[in-house]
Amino acid sequence: MKKSSAPVLIAILLLILVPVLLVYVCVKMPGQTLSSELLPLTEPQKELSSRLRGHVTYLAGEIGERHYGELKAYNKAATYINDALRDAGLVPYEESFGEKSQFQNIIAEHYGSRLADEVIVVGAHYDTVWMTPGADDNASGVAVMIELAKLLKTIKLDRTIRFIAFANEETPYYLTENMGSLFHAKRSFERADNIMAMFSLEMLGYFSNKADSQSYPAPFNWFYPNTANFVAFVSNFNSRPLLETSISLFRDSKSFPSEGLTAPVALVPNVRRSDHASFWQYNYPAIMVTDTAAYRNFAYHNSRDVPDSLDYEAMARITTGLISVLKAIAGTE
Repeated sequence: MKKSSAPVLIAILLLILVPVLLVYVCVKMPGQTLSSELLPLTEPQKELSSRLRGHVTYLAGEIGERHYGELKAYNKAATYINDALRDAGLVPYEESFGEKSQFQNIIAEHYGSRLADEVIVVGAHYDTVWMTPGADDNASGVAVMIELAKLLKTIKLDRTIRFIAFANEETPYYLTENMGSLFHAKRSFERADNIMAMFSLEMLGYFSNKADSQSYPAPFNWFYPNTANFVAFVSNFNSRPLLETSISLFRDSKSFPSEGLTAPVALVPNVRRSDHASFWQYNYPAIMVTDTAAYRNFAYHNSRDVPDSLDYEAMARITTGLISVLKAIAGTE
């Protein structure tokens, strides 16, 4: 009697369908990315674009390479960020760490009213790798963070937003006890801080409308555009609810095209490549907002990462969209 081939066929179908279903879940996002032409910048956005350029030019142009091996420049960058947050109307302070307390996170909080103990962290690292001025990586993220703080300061919020410029995101400190974001996440966990959301602003300045300017790790190249003219929202599965809420709000703002990805860290380890991963270690919901770094920017981690390579109008549009996201999640009176 011939054995049925049904179990074999079912096994083959499962081997095909399960990965396809997993990838579909990873890439499926609420709402629709902006597909129409971008509207001209408003006058406030033009001013915002100019301020963003100013921050990046100072950090990556005047100061340049900044890390533990260039402490004078590193400290100069910290002072600049401290002063910029103070000029935004906040009261920044330093969170020192390291063997001799030689490293500093710069923190400024916009305290909420009704739900002040519920905290939203908005962070960007201000160090660079060696031998690069670090305009996109990550003066761009720091510049957007500063302007978010400035623009939100005039708005009364229900929840607290904690703005943090993190030290030591780059090697050799990445995911070590001397990584600024990991130090802060651990300290927050020990204090039982109620962090309901964390946004890592990681490289937000490089965009292109040229065909084939965007790449991806397989198989995600099947599902996303090949043009580097969007901003990406990235999470693990535990943070997917925050990702879905955030990208939906961002898309509702109609400020800039966007794509989203939820990915299993074991299969796509690059989704950990910034400060949000520190908060994942303590089960805080966290996402990365990024231009996708090396998947589009030829200047990633090299000397060509200069201020003139960035698109400050795009950065202004993204900042505008993130204002809408943060206002909605923080709640306004």
